[in-house]
Order: sequence, then C-alpha cells, then structure tokens
Amino acid sequence: MNARGFTLVEVLVALVVMATMAVMSWRGIDALTHSREVAQQRLAQTERLQTVLAQWETDLRALQDSKSEVPPLSFDGGTLTLTRQTPEGLQVVVWSLREGAVYRWASAPLRTVAEVVSERQRGQQALAQRSQALLALQGVASWQFYCYRGNAWANCLSSGDEAAPDNKTPALQTGLPAGLRMQMQFAPGAGLSGSLVREIELATP
Repeated sequence: MNARGFTLVEVLVALVVMATMAVMSWRGIDALTHSREVAQQRLAQTERLQTVLAQWETDLRALQDSKSEVPPLSFDGGTLTLTRQTPEGLQVVVWSLREGAVYRWASAPLRTVAEVVSERQRGQQALAQRSQALLALQGVASWQFYCYRGNAWANCLSSGDEAAPDNKTPALQTGLPAGLRMQMQFAPGAGLSGSLVREIELATP
C-alpha cells in the first residue's frame, strides 16, 4: 500500500489557516495589552486625583485668619489662595488652574502679617512663571468654587462677595463661609471623564 502525502494545495490551505489564526491571536494579545495599559493609566490618574483631593482638604481644614487685611480664603476664578496654620506658623498656599493643569504652591512657615502679604504676592508670581510650583493634576478643563452661607450655596465670585484690599483679587465675604464646594470638569482624553463635585465643611470661629 503506497503512502499518500499532502498535495501542494493542501499545504497552502494549511499555511493560510495557520497564518490567519496567528494574526487573530496577535490582535487579541495586542488588544489585551492595550486595555491593560489604559486601565493602569486610569488607575494612576485616579490615585493622583485622590492624593490631590486629600491635600486640598488638609489645606482647607487648617484655615487660619491672620486677623489682618489679608483674607484667609480668596478665589479669583482660576486661583484659590488661602492661609493655613502649621505647627511652625502660618503658611500661604495657592492652588491654581492654568492651561489644563492644577498647580500647588506653598510658602515656608511665616511669623508676621507682613510676611503673609509678601508671600501671597510671591506665590502668584511663582505660579505665573511655573517656578517652584508643584504640578498636582493634569487634564482639568475648568473648575468653580461655591460658598455655603445663609443655608444656601452661592458662587464665590458672585456680586455679594467683597473685593480684597488691593481691589484686584475678588475675595470671599468677610469671615469664612460654613462650607466650600469645588466643581471640577475634566478635559476629554484626560483619563477621567465628566465632572467631580467635592464639598468640605469649614470650621468657622
């Protein structure tokens, strides 16, 4: 009995089938790898966001009025400036949204009101020049702050807010609000979608 081998057509068909299966397998592996990378990026972005929010709340819970013309909390539409208490003294902290990124700048501990005034100005300059400012979070399209006063939320830039002593930076009304709400809108493709709302109760004297 003669042994029968494969014909050329059969070999070619087998090669085509194997090649097709190899391509399909590769695409599956590539898609799986890409999905894992995207998931890891989103996880990293989410962890970064949680760290930023934790620091933001820490700053706000330590708010301290310097008993001077300098408001303990002010917002000009893009920058939130506050004075907080640390074990070493007062500290000026500036949070700013610039070109889709949130930056944070903090001064060294301060002892006098004159130092507080000077460091507020220095913080604004540092953020404008991106020097000595920490890049906290990217992919933010916009943010807004609302103050809780008189059992109602109101835009911190509403006409009811008074002007700061320099008549340039809108400040929150005299005295701290009972609460502060931040509404952050994420940019498309930032790894985070939609908007985020975070409210924090402020300790008022």
